[in-house]
Amino acid sequence: MPADPAPPAQHTSGNLMGAPTVPDTRSSITWNDGAVVTLDQRALPHHRRELTLRSVDEVIEAITSLAVRGAPTIGLIGALGVALSARLHSNAGFLDEDAVRTDARRIVRARPTAVNLSWAVDRTLEQLPNGPGAVLACALELLAEDAATNQAAAERAAHLVTELLPQGQLRILTHCNTGRLATSAVGTALGAILHLAAWGEVREVLVGETRPLLQGARLTAWELGEASVPYRLCTDSAGPAAMARGMVDCVLVGADRIAANGDVANKIGTYALAVAAARHGVPFLVVAPESSWDRTLPDGSGIVVEERDPAEVTGFGGVDIAPAGSAAYNPAFDVTPAELITAIVSERGTVRPCRTTSGGRERDHLGDQLAVMSAALYERGWMPGTAGNLSVRIPGPDDLALITPSGRDKGDLSFTDMVEVTATTGAAARPGSPRPSAETVIHAAVYRHTSARAVIHVHSPYATTVASLQGHGAGILPVLLERYELIKGLGRTEPDGVLVPVFANWPEVPRIADEVAAHLRRETSAVCGLLIVDHGITVWGEDLAQAKNRLECFEAMFQLRLLAGAHPIPAL
Repeated sequence: MPADPAPPAQHTSGNLMGAPTVPDTRSSITWNDGAVVTLDQRALPHHRRELTLRSVDEVIEAITSLAVRGAPTIGLIGALGVALSARLHSNAGFLDEDAVRTDARRIVRARPTAVNLSWAVDRTLEQLPNGPGAVLACALELLAEDAATNQAAAERAAHLVTELLPQGQLRILTHCNTGRLATSAVGTALGAILHLAAWGEVREVLVGETRPLLQGARLTAWELGEASVPYRLCTDSAGPAAMARGMVDCVLVGADRIAANGDVANKIGTYALAVAAARHGVPFLVVAPESSWDRTLPDGSGIVVEERDPAEVTGFGGVDIAPAGSAAYNPAFDVTPAELITAIVSERGTVRPCRTTSGGRERDHLGDQLAVMSAALYERGWMPGTAGNLSVRIPGPDDLALITPSGRDKGDLSFTDMVEVTATTGAAARPGSPRPSAETVIHAAVYRHTSARAVIHVHSPYATTVASLQGHGAGILPVLLERYELIKGLGRTEPDGVLVPVFANWPEVPRIADEVAAHLRRETSAVCGLLIVDHGITVWGEDLAQAKNRLECFEAMFQLRLLAGAHPIPAL
């Protein structure tokens, strides 16, 4: 294999000759005196031109013309567009909600592929009955959420890269633009690259031009230069060749829509890079917020791919480059199958689609994990007798999970005892199979409304005691955990602590599951666990190991609270 050519001198178009910097946390989108203000991405990199949008028509034009682009950014601009509409259709205290909803539909149609746009517009429309001020407050809250989301996802992805490739001084290939221009701040895949660069882990970034509109050459190169990260441009078709020559250690890209099975729609050219990465054994990572997941779509075949004006291909910069009358195929996106993806990273967790293990062997392996974990928790007295249950999602397109069976001694299970169910409903997947644990519907509620890949329900003594002390019936208060270092073990860093919800132990388990589902729908940043009065604790994570670690952190904190004499445990 030919040697990897040495990279050229470092590009430093902005941060002259400085060390690589961490991602910029300043917002690229603001609301100023009744208008949306951002950068006109069409003018970069040669001109930094501010774009002020004062009407819904201007918002739609900015989205369709790619003056603003990037899935998170167009979602946020769309949300602020709804706020603009609410402001413009409010007069003397009367708000024309029908007119605002009509404008919202127009905004959503501006770009059909990125699910973030409809997600953000729907979030703001929920506040419409509360008036224009509430709509604007929701849109501004989404801006702040997006910055925090990107920071969490980018850091998680950067850490995953260092786990996969601990040798450091990495050569990373990226496509399109996934930095702060594509988000409110920080960025997704490019945010992860900037974190790695700040840690001294990046030797060079290879930037695909991203034809036909050159978002990589114009925008990603500009952001890397601003951050003093060494990069080189390449044509999109050169990316696979670079992998073949051993010039790429990892590929990092973003996503505009992710189907339930992990198929990913992203900028056109992503699929070819994923095929090449799989061929050459190069890790292929997707970094995107949870809002990019569209779990209503079973797989990528249902993703609507936007086709744009042929003139973007037949000409450039106002100059025709193809013969007059040439037709063109100009899809803005392509769909990468889940089996080509090493991992999908969001602010909540990491999903690793099944790449090579056959379905049967994968189920047996996961069943073994469940059996070993059940025995370990049984020995600790946390799953006495037949109590407690564990489950884990099976990678693949069928939305299945394995769960421990009902009425069986949890210290004496094997992989053959595990029951296959539909992950998001809890229904048995195979006729005549053993009955799954009674709380399967609670696991299903967690899987429907979080990115969890494993759920553990146990009757550990301190968590069960705390749950019982919270009372019974209506009006049960959540538990506040604060000031403990162990909160970090839950993946949380809130200075004011976290609230652990407590649910009534209704005789009808589906009623508990319905209340859990309603809570998780309402509290999208809910902590990774819940209590059931007199009935223990349920915890979830990216895999069984993480769920178990979080369970131990919860149990230790509840023990400390009880030893401190807090009876009952205060909620606020």
